[in-house]
This record gives sequence, structure tokens and C-alpha cells, in this order.
Amino acid sequence: VQLQASGGGLVQAGGSLRLSCAASGTMVSINDMGWYRQAPGKQREFVATITSGGTTTYADSVKGRFTVSRDNAKNTVYLQMNKLKPEDTAVYYCYGDVRGGSSARIIYWGQGTLVTVSS
Repeated sequence: VQLQASGGGLVQAGGSLRLSCAASGTMVSINDMGWYRQAPGKQREFVATITSGGTTTYADSVKGRFTVSRDNAKNTVYLQMNKLKPEDTAVYYCYGDVRGGSSARIIYWGQGTLVTVSS
């Protein structure tokens, strides 16, 4: 199973970006999908998650600005980021809680996509 993230880039403060992350490979189902981020010199932190049924959870720092969604038919999770701030600058990592053929559940991570917000 592989997760491929895309959509990062350079944007001015107040702008918007949309990240995508597509899962591919052999899998039975994907439970939670979501996003973490890691800013330079800081630990990786939770951003948002969405269950297979569509229930979402957000970090306080992004509530009201970011929206996580998914397309189960495409095994893809999205992160719409609005009203971006310089402190949102980070490498964004997607993940998926994947159930395989043996019913084992494994967390897979994407390779990360860089978001840079200029002031």
C-alpha cells in the first residue's frame, strides 16, 4: 500500500491550498484517514482526521480554516486549507489506517508535501 500526497506549494498569508492524498495497492478497506504536519524544528502534530463514515476531528489551531474530506471510491483524502497563516508552514503528511486481507490494520504514511505561507 502506498499513499501519494500532492498539492503543496508557496502561498501568501490569507490564501488557500488544497492537498490531496491517494492510497493505492491491495487493501480491504481504509478506516480513518487524515493529516499531520511538521514545522522546522518542531515535532509532528495532528491536523485533522476523518472516519470512513465522514466524522471529522480537527486540531484547535486549524478549526474553522481547514476542512478534511474524503472520496472512499477513490481512496483519497483531501485537506482544504483557507485563511492560511505563516505558522501553518510545515511539511504535511497524510496517513491511512488500512485493513489488509488478513484483517490486520496498519497505519501507512504519505511522503509529505511542503506548504510554505509567506507573510
